[in-house]
Order: sequence, then structure tokens, then C-alpha cells
Amino acid sequence: MTTIDDCRIISLPRHSSDRQGNLTVAENLPFAIRRVYYLYDVPGGENRGEHAHRELDQLIVAASGSFTVMLDDGRRRREVFLNRPNVGLMIPHGIWHHLHDFSSGAVALSLTSDLYREEDYLRRYEDFMQFRTENGAD
Repeated sequence: MTTIDDCRIISLPRHSSDRQGNLTVAENLPFAIRRVYYLYDVPGGENRGEHAHRELDQLIVAASGSFTVMLDDGRRRREVFLNRPNVGLMIPHGIWHHLHDFSSGAVALSLTSDLYREEDYLRRYEDFMQFRTENGAD
């Protein structure tokens, strides 16, 4: 079973030009990208996420602005601050997470390993903990 230690920062290649700006590429990820979505215009003080996935893995990038991601494996918690568009946070399945402290104009980009399937979501923390127990987490 995954733990918060399996969540890691991934540097994405950045190609820079003084005259033409920057280009960042998301390729060679540990999964094939099946879905892309982004969060924006999140009101101050609001959280997004607050769930875990049974099977889906994802990479979250602060495409603009900044926010914090709280990670929870049922035993430990860790927070990761994201604020660079060429750095992503890999979150494997089985990790509870939520995003908070969005800056004004923040855009959270998510690249995922699967299409949206409601049955993959663990939306109640109690269900998440039961999933962890049933799948070999101590």
C-alpha cells in the first residue's frame, strides 16, 4: 500500500528563451495520461479535493500562482507547497489529499492515469481508512 513517502516532486523539462518565454513539457511520466483537468477561480479559504482514489494516479502542477497540497496515508500527513509551473507533485492511488491556500489567480493542473470514474473515488475519510485497512496498510 502506498504511503506519503511515495508522493514525490517531479521536475518537468523547461525550455527557455529570453524573447519567447518558457515552455514546459509533461512526458515520460510513470503513467500514460488519460485525462487532464484544471481548477481555477477557487475562492479564498476554500479547499478542493478532499478525497482519495482506489486506482488513479495523478500529477498536480501549479500552472499559475500557488497552493498547498495536504497528503494523508492514514498514519501520517504532509503538506507540499506548489508554486512553479515546471514542478509537479506525483500522488499515487490510495492517498487522501486536498488542495488549499490558493493564491489569487492560481491554476491547479491535474494529469491523471485514468478517465473519470465515480466508483474510483473515496470521498468519505471513513471509507478511505477502511480501504487502507482492507488493502494491507498497517
